[in-house]
Amino acid sequence: MLEIALEEARIGLSEGGIPIGAALFRRDGTLLGRGHNRRVQENDPSVHAETDAFRKAGRQRSYKDTIMVTTLAPCWYCSGLVVQFGIGAVVVGESHTFTGGIDWLRERGIEVIDLDADACRLMLAEFITAHPELWHEDIGQP
Repeated sequence: MLEIALEEARIGLSEGGIPIGAALFRRDGTLLGRGHNRRVQENDPSVHAETDAFRKAGRQRSYKDTIMVTTLAPCWYCSGLVVQFGIGAVVVGESHTFTGGIDWLRERGIEVIDLDADACRLMLAEFITAHPELWHEDIGQP
């Protein structure tokens, strides 16, 4: 599942955007939607990887049996989406670069699995070194 999110992150990077990818799956492994951070490409601050994947999944009757897989710990905005729609679990590629709302999600009974994947951390570290201004804009810090 993380490979699909990583593919999305690489697509975002190739488009000149921030390399964060996500995908929404059913617990049985069925892919519902995939996406990547498009803030730069679409000049829209609300298009984070998780929201892009969520939108592309389309309407679901329930999200209880879904898993959001993301290359980076979800920010507060995306954590809110997980809670609002009752997504059952979140798989995080890495949380060293950005912790986001992981603890908050866990406090609300959301299963969070942090894979601590080198591929996710290294891709984002290289991007941050090359484009610190975009990174700081993305996380809401001047």
